Amino acid sequence: MSIQEKIECAQQDVVKTLQQYFDQPLDTAHTVKEATQYGLFNGGKRLRPFLVYASGEMLGANKQDLDILAAAIECIHSYSLVHDDLPAMDDDDLRRGRPTCHIEFDDAHAILAGDALQTLAFELISAHNFTCSASTQVKMISALAKASGLEGMVGGQGLDIAATDKVITVQQLERIHRLKTGALINCAITLGALCSEKADKQTLENLSVFGYAIGLAFQVHDDILDVEGDTFTLGKPQGSDLAANKATYPALLGMQGAKQMAQNLIEQAHQALNKIDADTSTLAALANYLIKRDH
Repeated sequence: MSIQEKIECAQQDVVKTLQQYFDQPLDTAHTVKEATQYGLFNGGKRLRPFLVYASGEMLGANKQDLDILAAAIECIHSYSLVHDDLPAMDDDDLRRGRPTCHIEFDDAHAILAGDALQTLAFELISAHNFTCSASTQVKMISALAKASGLEGMVGGQGLDIAATDKVITVQQLERIHRLKTGALINCAITLGALCSEKADKQTLENLSVFGYAIGLAFQVHDDILDVEGDTFTLGKPQGSDLAANKATYPALLGMQGAKQMAQNLIEQAHQALNKIDADTSTLAALANYLIKRDH
């Protein structure tokens, strides 16, 4: 099975798990529920759920446990996109080829949808009967909370806002994306691994090195696509980062420098995988895919 086919299988599994939640009777406002589903079931690569499955399956974790963790982290990612698109943030009208949540509904319902998705992530993990210990379940909740918050995605978004219209260094840009993008990607890998008793300290450390390397490579390649891609394929306006006067790797390093950086990061990721006593071929294939994708 190719890496694209494996990603598609993960997409189907996580959507099925999430749909089961929304198929049950929910005592809530209809429009809020619709906006929440709109922000969640709008396509996308589902990269973070895939990483949960890949790292967990590599170490023999329980599939039902992985389904819940994959769904939870996709809720966090989707909430961040709904809020990112708001006029007070990136002010985007298009996401994955469709009107953004606040355009389809309104600002208030987009804010509420994002809030609902964030809390749903922790509801899913806390309510599930995992095969691992309760203490490990608490570690999962803690890991996702930290990766999503001040020392993770939210902190990175804050740094990103502060850097807009300013000249920053490559090191400062790396810090932004290590938190804004890398923390949640790395968390996805950690969550999958925590489901397995085989996840010893050394394995988790090597997976963390791998996670941060591919997380940064993912962002570098996104910056490249913002210049070289097209709106139809990207599903969002081409050149949006440039129009918003955001710092990017091509702007700081030049296009060739950015591409070389992405390649170097993928090599670092492979080196970390080589130190893990398990079949890491799926994660290795994913690393290569990340800097060859067209959206």
